[in-house]
Amino acid sequence: MTEPIDVFGDVSKACDELSARDKALARAIETIGAPHIRRRPGGFAGLFRIIVEQQVSVASAQAIWGRCQQGLDVVTPAEALKQGEAGLKTFGLSGPKARYVMCLAEAIDSGAVDLENLPDLDDANASVTLQSIKGVGPWTAAIYLLFCEGRVDIWPPGDVALLGAYKVARRYGRKPVMKELDGKSSNWSPWRGVAAHTLWTYYAHIRNRTPI
Repeated sequence: MTEPIDVFGDVSKACDELSARDKALARAIETIGAPHIRRRPGGFAGLFRIIVEQQVSVASAQAIWGRCQQGLDVVTPAEALKQGEAGLKTFGLSGPKARYVMCLAEAIDSGAVDLENLPDLDDANASVTLQSIKGVGPWTAAIYLLFCEGRVDIWPPGDVALLGAYKVARRYGRKPVMKELDGKSSNWSPWRGVAAHTLWTYYAHIRNRTPI
């Protein structure tokens, strides 16, 4: 059984193993030195923010999230419910995303979902719990478990930045499509999350951006 790693600390063992398994990951790690590990506070605000980030650019997500933070006295389920869908839309949320945030707020407020209990669940059950909330699919659940809980063997399916980074890092041979990359990620267990952070960091590098 693989020992858990501290994502705030040393990921060198994980990087060494990933480099040995995949030449593209080895090239990415050699280029960036070490992955930037994204960590964020969890809870309602953490999942709210990830919903905002669904299928929009980084710049758009940051702008909308900033307006949400300014528009709510505090980012809590009670404040979101007070705003309602109409109020949330004034912050720049689309109609569907406003409804998703309302569903999230209602689930937490009613006790149907308790995000504080997620650390007691294994990866699969934690993901299922998150996906019981309308608007939270496999990608959103994975991002929460990676960023807000620091889990190391989670892969976010369908992430176009990961695909773009892997295609550049691979250099030679046929470039994989999204379904193939998602399938290939199983070869990187139990370090799939570290592989994801590696490719996000490499993607920032090839785009001349600072990892966030």
